[in-house]
Order: sequence, then structure tokens, then C-alpha cells
Amino acid sequence: MDSAVVLIEFGAVVLALGLLGRFAARLHFSPIPLYLLAGLLFGDGGIVPLGGSKDFIEVGAEIGVVLLLLMLGLEYTAGDLASHLRVHFSAGVLDFLLNALPGAGAALLLGWGPVAAVVLAGVTWVSSSGVIAKVLGDLRRLGNRETPVVLSILVLEDLSMAVYLPILTAVLAGSGWAAGGLTLAVALGAAGTVLLVAVRYGRVISRFISSDDPEKLLLVVLGLTLLVAGIAQELQVSAAVGAFLVGIALSGEVAEHTHHLLMPLRDLFAAVFFVFFGLSTDPGTIPPVLLPALGLALLTTLTKVATGYWAARRTGIGERGGWRAGGALVARGEFSIVIAGLAVTAGVESGVGPLATAYVLLLVVAGPLTARFAEPVGLYLRSLRAGRAPAPVLPDDPALPRPSAAVADIPAGGGTRAASDTAA
Repeated sequence: MDSAVVLIEFGAVVLALGLLGRFAARLHFSPIPLYLLAGLLFGDGGIVPLGGSKDFIEVGAEIGVVLLLLMLGLEYTAGDLASHLRVHFSAGVLDFLLNALPGAGAALLLGWGPVAAVVLAGVTWVSSSGVIAKVLGDLRRLGNRETPVVLSILVLEDLSMAVYLPILTAVLAGSGWAAGGLTLAVALGAAGTVLLVAVRYGRVISRFISSDDPEKLLLVVLGLTLLVAGIAQELQVSAAVGAFLVGIALSGEVAEHTHHLLMPLRDLFAAVFFVFFGLSTDPGTIPPVLLPALGLALLTTLTKVATGYWAARRTGIGERGGWRAGGALVARGEFSIVIAGLAVTAGVESGVGPLATAYVLLLVVAGPLTARFAEPVGLYLRSLRAGRAPAPVLPDDPALPRPSAAVADIPAGGGTRAASDTAA
């Protein structure tokens, strides 16, 4: 491998990602679809295929997945997870039924078999915590009454990944029932142990890791995360779940300082991950699956809106808040691509990767739009059903509550460590 070629190609990719990110920020738009498109352009079948740097980018993509899940875990405490499970468990079950089953059904209708059905179920099930948190911040809704409901559903989805990903790993590896059951038992045992240790000894662990020197703190946390992720991968539990559990185990000032230290690294390697997924997809394979992806996107947009509306109304929130909660949950992103990426690496049905790419591209664009306009559209349709002239409704009603300064500072990572004390 020519090191000069690797440096030139990787430098060009990172520079392109930086420019795309700035362009997306000017449009108040998620950069994820632009990163995916960049990968399609640089990959096999694209305009400028990469040569020597693809293996290097693959390693960066794996680190990106680990950092995405670590940062997600840092946003939650074990107490948060327990309380969300108690209060919103039924909403989580409805979320799974309405949004995972369409993906599984689509795979079976396309004749891709049960393994692809398990993959597409996860792709259509999980919303994008990062995109949704950013959209809520942009719309100044972090202090609204329906926002804790939205965050609770996201927490339940993220926690469910600790069970789903080991199952998916076993299925993709072609393990039998015994091996698959053992993998799931190991994953659940690890998750339960980490949660127990986090509740009882989280402060002790955090004090042990804590350091006033940012360099030492960064090295210890990053090294620990990669070590645990690697061990989890070796046990067929998934590196992503291992990183997520490390994030949950850290608490207090250590979690806060680590979040700030790792955020630039997370953003860099996460962008590399999205590019690598695009590199693994031949653009010529997308047009044949574009129509199924569009149909699936339309169906699961409606089911996500229904999920959020029902969950919000169930907790006593008004109709407007219900529509806003439903519209906010539509965006898919990082987890959907992680799941599809595992399938592509395992060599599952060739159409899964292109379909997932097209699906995420559609919904990561549609998500901010549904978050903004679900409320006025829902009230308009209700007025039509009632047979009266619809009153004009602005998508951002100035009468809506605005977040306090504390809530406005919540990072756009989709977590609830900061939100749990203020969103109620």
C-alpha cells in the first residue's frame, strides 16, 4: 500500500466531508445524506473510485460505530433507563410492532428470506437519535411537554439494540439455535451486569477513571471503550453494544467531560462510517430498489407518526403535542446504517444495502419536514373531517413553550442525562 496515495485519498475524503458538513449546516440540514452520497461517488461504480485508502477507511468506519454508541451511552444513566422502561414500555412495544414488522414484511415480499427480514426490521424500526435531537433543538422544542415522550421512545429503542444486535449477529453468522441462544444470554448477562455495576458502583468507577488532565482522561476512556468493544466483538455480542454499555457505566463529571472531549472524534469517525457504507454500495444497484424504498418510507412515516401521537396522548398531552411528537420520530439514520452495514459485511442479500441506503436518504431528508409540518397537517385533516374551514396553523407557534437556558444547552446527541432533570 502506497502511504502517499492513502494520505492523499483520505485527506481528500475528509476535506470533502468538511465542506459538505458546512454546506448542510448553512441549510440547517442533517449532513448524513450528503455523506452517504459522497460514499456512493467515491466507491466502486462511482465517479471517482478510491484505491489504496479503502482498507484504512474501513478501520475508521468501525471506530466510528464504536464512538457513536459510546456517546449515546454517555447520555443515559442506569436510572434513566429503568424509569423509561417502567413508564413507556407499552409505547416501546407499539413502536416495535408498527415499525419493525413493515421492514420484515417488505423483505419477505421481495423474496429475500428470513435473514434479510431480521435486518430490514431493524432498519425500519429505529429512529435517529442524533438527527431528531438536532431537529428539536433547531425548532426550539426541547422544553415542550411532548419532548420527554420522544426522548423516552428513543431511549427504549437504543436499549433494545443491546438485545437486537446480538440476535442479528448470531443470525448473520448462521449460528444455530443453541449458539444463538448462548450469544443472546451472554449479551443480556453483560448488559445486566453493567447496569447493576453502574447503579451501585458508577461513582466509584467514574472516580477511578476521572482525571484533571484531558489528555489522560481521553486516552483511558477511549482505550477502555475500544478494549471492551473488541472483547464484545470476539464474543459475537457486537462491538456497538460493548461501547454503549461502557458509556452507561460512566457518570457525573467524567461522562460530561468525556462527552466534550470525544465529540470532535465522534463526528469525524462517524462521517467516515457513513462514507464507508456508501463506498460499499454500487450506485447502479439503487434504482431497482428505489420504488420499494419509497413505499417503505411512506408506510413507516405514517407508523412513526402514529406511534408518537399515541404515546403523547396516552400521557395526557394535547392533540398538537401528539402530532409534534409523531412528526419528530420519523428520521432514520445512524443505527439503520449500522444494521445494514453488518448485513453487507456478512454478505446477506445484495439488495439490502442499496435499499437501506435509499430508505435512509429519503427519511433523513423527510424527518425534519415531518417534525415541522406534522402538527399543521394533522390539524388541517381533522378540520376537514369535522366539516369546517380549517384555521391557519403555523408550524412554529410563538405561543408554544420555549426551553429554558438549561434545556437549550442539551447536546444534539439524543440523550437524556441533561434532559431528565428539566424536561419533566
